Amino acid sequence: MKPSDLARLLTLAAIWGASFLFIRVGAPVLGPLTAAFVRVLIGGLALAAILAALRVSWQMQGKWRATMALGVINSGIPFVMYSVAALWLPAGYSAVFNAMTPLMGVLIGALCFGERLTLPKAGGVVLGVAGVAVLTRTGPVAFSSQVLLGALACLAATACYGLAGFLARRWITEQGGLDARLVAGGSMVGAALFLLPFSVGALSMNNTLPDATPSVWAAMAALGVVCTALAYILYFRLLADIGPVRTLTVTFLIPPFGIVWGALFLGESLSWAHAAGGALIGAAVWMVLRPAAPRAAALPERS
Repeated sequence: MKPSDLARLLTLAAIWGASFLFIRVGAPVLGPLTAAFVRVLIGGLALAAILAALRVSWQMQGKWRATMALGVINSGIPFVMYSVAALWLPAGYSAVFNAMTPLMGVLIGALCFGERLTLPKAGGVVLGVAGVAVLTRTGPVAFSSQVLLGALACLAATACYGLAGFLARRWITEQGGLDARLVAGGSMVGAALFLLPFSVGALSMNNTLPDATPSVWAAMAALGVVCTALAYILYFRLLADIGPVRTLTVTFLIPPFGIVWGALFLGESLSWAHAAGGALIGAAVWMVLRPAAPRAAALPERS
């Protein structure tokens, strides 16, 4: 990996690690549904502006429905789940749980898409579950039903991410492909349309918009523009340059950034549970992502 690629990978990890900080600021004030909608709305508008500046034509090749459905699964539902988790969990917790995404992909692939579940991958899943248990039971936040609900919300989000990867392959890649920037843009449209009625309903019952301070709106703007629109472009560029396996190593790097940002800017506590739980999940992700050992070449038959 070139130094420039490594620098971009670290930048992406820092940005996505910060997203949990911004969610932690915005969601408790605006509410989970409204915070998720504002994020995709700002992210979609920013992506539209970027695509216009780059003169990318919205030629969706008949894949509007597919990209919008992907947006619901890959953005709409996960953003709500992480906003729900932010009501009770520190940003660092959500960042660590996010590292379960490849493990969820392994389980979903084996259960629903006929993917082979190898012994290392199965062991990775077990280690990942152990990491979640260590963090929720011995972390700096006392274990409670709310902490458990927050953890389950994070895991639901990672399951959506894992499912979306397979659906993107089936709906987009295997159907002739599509410019990744258009996939990102179309997915933001789908997520925004999906979340709009829920956000309107939530605001009709409890209008939280007047409670939002300038710092909350600044956090939501950073979440939409930097952590969604710009991060998507950086991510898809890395996919093209270094491939999906190396790009997925960003999963290892997000938790440390999320924990550090939460400690620096929100005063969240640090403990050895972060290191122990994160190490277990990191080892689990490594077991899932490591390349399979090449098979030994067959010996020539003796005549």
